[in-house]
Amino acid sequence: MADTIIRGRKNGPLLISGLASYVDGEGNKQTTGGSTVALCRCGASANKPFCDGAHRKISFEAPAIELSVTPADD
Repeated sequence: MADTIIRGRKNGPLLISGLASYVDGEGNKQTTGGSTVALCRCGASANKPFCDGAHRKISFEAPAIELSVTPADD
């Protein structure tokens, strides 16, 4: 299984790649179809938890980050 990579773009969203699925706020399993998912980290998105570009309008500032997540063996 591939690692999930989480990249925080400088002054922008968290980009999640390698994620096959997630559980939404209503408890439903959603698949990503292999797409990269952009999550808001500025708090201003009208489409939370997803990024809608609002960080540009509010001059959000945050450092770039990168994490690699390997699932635990069950």
